[in-house]
Amino acid sequence: MFTNNFDPIALQIFTIEIRWYSLAYIFGILIGWILSKKFIIENKNIKEKFDDYVTYIILAIIIGGRLGYVLFYNFSYYSKNLIDIFKIWQGGMSFHGGLVGIILITIWFAKKNNQNPFSYLDIISLVAPIGIFFGRISNFINSELYGTVTNLPWGVKFIQVDDLYRHPSQLYEAVFEGLILFIILFFFRKKGFLNFPGIISGIFLALYSFFRFIIEFFRVPDEQLGYLVLNLTMGQIISLIFFIIGIYLIALKYEIKKEN
Repeated sequence: MFTNNFDPIALQIFTIEIRWYSLAYIFGILIGWILSKKFIIENKNIKEKFDDYVTYIILAIIIGGRLGYVLFYNFSYYSKNLIDIFKIWQGGMSFHGGLVGIILITIWFAKKNNQNPFSYLDIISLVAPIGIFFGRISNFINSELYGTVTNLPWGVKFIQVDDLYRHPSQLYEAVFEGLILFIILFFFRKKGFLNFPGIISGIFLALYSFFRFIIEFFRVPDEQLGYLVLNLTMGQIISLIFFIIGIYLIALKYEIKKEN
């Protein structure tokens, strides 16, 4: 068993604090950006527009992630404390909110340039697991989104939480939603599925949602929400919705692939 007493601050210069969570965002975006430009994008028109697109994606992740957390996870608090919505440094981001933000900004950006939104979304889907991996590792370092109590030998005691040994659910997510999902998506990319826009995006939505749904059984729900309908968490309910969307998208786009 392991004891977690990591400092969430990676580096401090005088009064300036650089946190692991911020570095996770930075490294995730940079690595995904470089990987996309050098090894994934083959369409010349998309490659020319991709740098501008990434600028919008960064804004979509931040704004969508924050609003998603406010609306889905803690609306009762933020509806009475509107100013706190802007205090992002205090924490509170939603992956699904960021995902919705990315989808909306991609549709707008692609239509503006007379391109297929799925051509961009497939690229983002391929590199998104990198950011997810770093994000979940930083959650582990920060002792947040921790798991339920366990007696398993790999249980972790989060000193900043309590003296109980818990599932390192952040690491479960880093492995399945990050590493394994990345490998699976690149397998389908090698099989040529990137040539049929939308299938990779559907696979990403379906598999991420499946992994997230299962792992949430080992994770403590948000304190202000607890368990909801059918004893499911908010994350599981939203994941179910995106799982259905992902399966529908795969079926729809695969039919088009067969016709071609």
